[in-house]
Amino acid sequence: MNLNQVNSTGTAFPGRKRVGRGVGSGLGKTSARGHKGARARSGWSAKPGYEGGQMPLYRRLPKKGFSNTDFRHRYTIVNVRDLNAFSDGERVDLAAVLARGLVTAETERLKVLGDGELQRKLTVVADRVSQSARDKIAKLGGTVEEKEPPRFAKPLEPRKRIPSAPKPSSAKAGTGKGGAKPAKGGGDAKGAAPKAPKKPEGK
Repeated sequence: MNLNQVNSTGTAFPGRKRVGRGVGSGLGKTSARGHKGARARSGWSAKPGYEGGQMPLYRRLPKKGFSNTDFRHRYTIVNVRDLNAFSDGERVDLAAVLARGLVTAETERLKVLGDGELQRKLTVVADRVSQSARDKIAKLGGTVEEKEPPRFAKPLEPRKRIPSAPKPSSAKAGTGKGGAKPAKGGGDAKGAAPKAPKKPEGK
C-alpha cells in the first residue's frame, strides 16, 4: 500500500480550504472570486434585498394603500372554556388570566370568546366580550363588565336625503321649438299692447 492510496476515514479537523495559492491549487488564479467587482473585494457581504446593483424589488413595487398595523388594538384572547380554571364567584380580568397562566401573549386588553362550555359562575371584566360568550356567562348567573362600549350598540340612523332644488326649465318662453315667435319690434307676443291708429292728415 502506498500513501497516495490511503483513503480518509474522516477526521475531527479536516483541512481548511486554502485560497490564493496560485493556479495550481485548483481554485484558479483569482481564488474563486472572479475579476474585480464588489464580490472580489474584502469585507463584502450580501445585504437583504441586494440584487447586484439593479433596482431592488422593494423599491420597484408601488407603494399604495393604508395599513392599520400601527394603530390596531391587540387583545389577549381567551375562550369561556378556559375560564373553568377559576372558582365560582371569582372576578376574572386580564391580571387574573395572566396570573393563572392561561395565555402566553400579554397585551393591554382582554377579549373573551364563546368557544367551549362554561361551568362556573363568574364576574368577567374584559375590554371585549362576544355575544355567544355573554350568553353563556349570563346563563349560569354570571355578570359581564365590558370596558369598551360595544361597536354599533344601536342601529345607525339612515342618512337623510336632502331634496334637491327643482331644475329650471331649459325652454324659455318664445324661444323653444314649440313656443310662439316673438312679435316684430322686439316686444313679446303675449304682452305686446295694440298700436293706436294713425290720425288722417289735414283734419
